[in-house]
Amino acid sequence: MTKAIPRRRFLGGTVAGTALLSAPSFLLGCGAKGPSAGTVAEAPALTAPPPEDPFAAWFGIDSVEIKRAMSVLASRGADHADIYLQHTRNNSVSFEDGVVSSASTSIVQGVGLRVVIGEQVGYAYTEELTPEALRRTAESAAQIASGAARPAPEAFVAADRPGSYYELAVPWSTVGVERKLPLIQSVAARAHAADPAIERVSVNWRDSDERIVIATLDGRLITDQRPMTTLWLGLAARRGEVLQSNSANVAARQGIDWYTDARLGELVEQARQRTMVLFDARRPPAGEMPVVLAAGASGILLHEAIGHGMEADFNRKQVSIYSDKLGEQIAPEFVTIVDDGTLANEVGALNVDDEGSACERTTLVEKGVLVSYLHDRISAKHYGVAPTGSGRRESYRYAPMPRMRATFMENGPHERDEVVAAVKNGIIAETFTNGQVQIGAGDFTFYIKNGWLIEDGKVTAPIKDTNIIGNGPDALRRVTMAANDSKLDFGAWQCGKDGQGVPVSQGLPTVLVSALNVGGENNG
Repeated sequence: MTKAIPRRRFLGGTVAGTALLSAPSFLLGCGAKGPSAGTVAEAPALTAPPPEDPFAAWFGIDSVEIKRAMSVLASRGADHADIYLQHTRNNSVSFEDGVVSSASTSIVQGVGLRVVIGEQVGYAYTEELTPEALRRTAESAAQIASGAARPAPEAFVAADRPGSYYELAVPWSTVGVERKLPLIQSVAARAHAADPAIERVSVNWRDSDERIVIATLDGRLITDQRPMTTLWLGLAARRGEVLQSNSANVAARQGIDWYTDARLGELVEQARQRTMVLFDARRPPAGEMPVVLAAGASGILLHEAIGHGMEADFNRKQVSIYSDKLGEQIAPEFVTIVDDGTLANEVGALNVDDEGSACERTTLVEKGVLVSYLHDRISAKHYGVAPTGSGRRESYRYAPMPRMRATFMENGPHERDEVVAAVKNGIIAETFTNGQVQIGAGDFTFYIKNGWLIEDGKVTAPIKDTNIIGNGPDALRRVTMAANDSKLDFGAWQCGKDGQGVPVSQGLPTVLVSALNVGGENNG
């Protein structure tokens, strides 16, 4: 990777060795990436809803200018080329100790242009949304090629979006703070009243309205409008000299009507329970032991330790431990793992991926057999298969690459109580704050914030502040039971890979892994 000037850059093929999944930085402050930095909009007032096509209305970038830029982009040859226009409006409010501590509205906008020659990529971007800047940036991206020109299409045809998974009756761009603040204040008031020990309440709100246009060398013009909202609640409680803190959050591609009274009440109760149980929790014994992964949020382990290894770029570059495992049994027969971009209103849902390909439900592991990777256009061509709609990017500043969307294990044949009863001595991992994995070896570590001790097949005491350490492929082979309670977590998970963060969903049924290393009180 080399930088040309601050507004543009080239991206070639790189090999990534690590991936990270965590809550967004404004939730946990644990190093996850927030939205890409952008410039303040040169468009009308931020309070005004954007037009249906802000690129043409505000900046004069219409299909004629896109055709001109595409001609420049493919002027030195191209197997594929695309133009990615983005305009995102982000709104946030922080509410602490009964007052609004901060509120902001920001704009991320720009265009990225890509030329693909075989498996090599020329990429350049600019936040200067003018026809002239568009053509100059196309010239930069085209420098990777040195062949005969590919003609631009005579006309771009507006392509139908393959899906419609998050249409909102009321877009976030039309919702003012006067509608959001009462909800935020209601959550704070409920939290203060939830337990006398609670002495501090923090509420963070975020919503965004993203508009994208993707133009491709084969003449397609794809548009999408992507909403997102997150509500995070953090509590600090005191008993005597002991202070404990924890949090809960919900996120979805939903509108303001999604925040019903019942949903807000569930958020407060979840945060209260997670916080107050810590007063009685302790670290578990250390060592190798059975670990029960609770349904829902434990999908972080599936995502990190297994899902990344099934992204096709890691396999194409022979980085992943799964690169030679297609068609092989890698898990028990009752294990089926899916990555699905078509789950309505989920954080990881996409009407269309960032290359303009249709999203789909992709079965990765079927009855224990590895049957597919997650593909973007480049890896799909390499393997001679169709893209799976998994080409994603953080923003216009980045070229797309294979990424997960909503990754989960389907129901197993057991009952939850049956899974717990099968454990002589072990733990239940219930909530996680972050995790990290080495893609090549599949080694992982996760930090458990809440969990439970299992003794003689019964849940006996809460645990906290525990690490679990293992190897993804080994852990998958050591899955001995899976319950019929699979569910997605409602949290605002942000996945990091090669410096790019994208929102994802994840889930799991209650699963028993026969042995993992647990970092408990004997580890110092």
